[in-house]
Amino acid sequence: MKTQRKQTQNTRQKLYRQIITVLLILQTMLIGVNAENRLQQGDSTIEVLIWMINQCIPVLKQASSLQEKQKKSLLPKHRRSEAQ
Repeated sequence: MKTQRKQTQNTRQKLYRQIITVLLILQTMLIGVNAENRLQQGDSTIEVLIWMINQCIPVLKQASSLQEKQKKSLLPKHRRSEAQ
């Protein structure tokens, strides 16, 4: 019973990670579309580049956090306490 519950939990976690990954990709694509619109409206390339960098920093932080959580979940239980 515990094994089945653990498998279900692992499947959910994998699904959640995949959903978050798709949403982060979508967010990055929308930043690019918005940047293109800003360029077409006459903003300078440098201004748009700075704006894009500022927009992408939270996305990169979220992706890094997701990667760290995934690494921790893959560590064996006796190694998790050593990694923290």
